[in-house]
Amino acid sequence: MRSKFGVRAAPTGSSGGSRSNGVSCAAVAAALPGIVDGVDVAALDLRRHVESCLRCQAELAQYRKVLRALHTLRTELIEPSPGLLPDILVALEAAGERGAMKHLLTGRRAAYLGGIAAAATAGAAGAIVLASRRHRRVAVAS
Repeated sequence: MRSKFGVRAAPTGSSGGSRSNGVSCAAVAAALPGIVDGVDVAALDLRRHVESCLRCQAELAQYRKVLRALHTLRTELIEPSPGLLPDILVALEAAGERGAMKHLLTGRRAAYLGGIAAAATAGAAGAIVLASRRHRRVAVAS
């Protein structure tokens, strides 16, 4: 039986190897996706390797199996439940409001901390000025 790949199944007694006809199994594994998808064409030495290597035949079978599964998935349509879109929009709106409130509170918190730091600095500067004036008065009076 010939496939799209143009390979007949090897006899069950063949052991297959990691390298035959100058082609390695790794090279076949790298080339298989494009060949199975129809993008690339298999070279003669690659075909011969697959004909004689059970490992590569198994990999080819796996790719075909995956493609069949993908084609069946492509034909299946899944209908969303009637209330799904409004539920998603409500959830997005609520998340947006939470984010906006968090941003406002974080911004105000930074402003409050900045104001407290400025007030503390001004208070410390005022205390230094008052302490230096008292020190001068005591020195002048003596």
